[in-house]
Amino acid sequence: MLDKLEAIKARFDQLGVALTNPEIVASNKKYAETSKEYRSLEKIVTAYDNYRKLLDDIGFYREALDGDDAEMRELAKEEMPALEEKKTIEEEAIRQLLIPKDPQDEKNAIVEIRAGTGGDEASLFAGDLLRMYIRYCERRGYKTAVLSESEGTAGGFKEVQLEVTGDDVYGTLKFESGVHRVQRVPATETQGRVHTSAATVAVMPEAEEVDFELNPADVKMETARSGGAGGQNVNKVENKVMLTHIPTGTVVVCQTERSQLGNREKAMQMLRTKLYEEQVRKQEDEIARHRKSLVSTGDRSAKIRTYNYPQGRVTDHRINFTSYNLDAVMNGDIQDFIAALQFAENSEKLTKQGE
Repeated sequence: MLDKLEAIKARFDQLGVALTNPEIVASNKKYAETSKEYRSLEKIVTAYDNYRKLLDDIGFYREALDGDDAEMRELAKEEMPALEEKKTIEEEAIRQLLIPKDPQDEKNAIVEIRAGTGGDEASLFAGDLLRMYIRYCERRGYKTAVLSESEGTAGGFKEVQLEVTGDDVYGTLKFESGVHRVQRVPATETQGRVHTSAATVAVMPEAEEVDFELNPADVKMETARSGGAGGQNVNKVENKVMLTHIPTGTVVVCQTERSQLGNREKAMQMLRTKLYEEQVRKQEDEIARHRKSLVSTGDRSAKIRTYNYPQGRVTDHRINFTSYNLDAVMNGDIQDFIAALQFAENSEKLTKQGE
């Protein structure tokens, strides 16, 4: 573990120097990437520095135990148990920090809530979930904005999308994806019967803008004489430009400008735009596929969590975690659930690392 931490510290120091490099400072993209990596390593390096100091303290007191100074031996006997305990705690904390992170975890997120089975009651529950997440985000210091909404006939929402921005948003909220089931007596129920309804939640990492850099070496240019209705240049000069993007086979043709150079510049811009749009479309398709994998149909059987109002109970079925503080949960106090789910995920990752 120490070798790995030394390598991380060396990389951290290297990044610190890079952030003072005028070439990197002048490039917004490079500076942002370097700053992001620097910040991601900062917690580990700080923990490592503290751990090394602790090891030095332990080494000092171990020497004192074997020394001739009776007073220092007594002090060492008193201090060593607490230092050894602290060492165990710090080693566990560092192991947690060294668990590979999903690169998506740092991104902002879009939370989509849809009413599932249960009619008007499902729409009301979807509204309750929206309020729960907004209040949770307020506690975390996240910013929220409703992007789109479709209101239910009796209140709540048939569908609503919430944008959440802040630090490690997706990594915090991603466990909320799935079917949430509610058991309670609806306001419209005259005989006091408990009904079961459901709403689906999808948490998606917010797509970042894609920059497409077109490599001129990937482009083949062909020229031809422009066609058209007469004119001095027609059929005399090869102004028409056809560009082919070799890796994708994408072709664009331009003959609107008077010169070959003008048509080539315009064709390059057209090709760049076409390839950019294609890349964005693929990214959106990938997000759509990811969303399908996160959300079930809204059917009651595919539940991840149940909110039982008569018993004041909330149960997460993935980790068998139950809270009897339903009112607080519906007011945004869901950190215990998220912490337990993060712990379960990290435990799985640690187990895989040890295999």
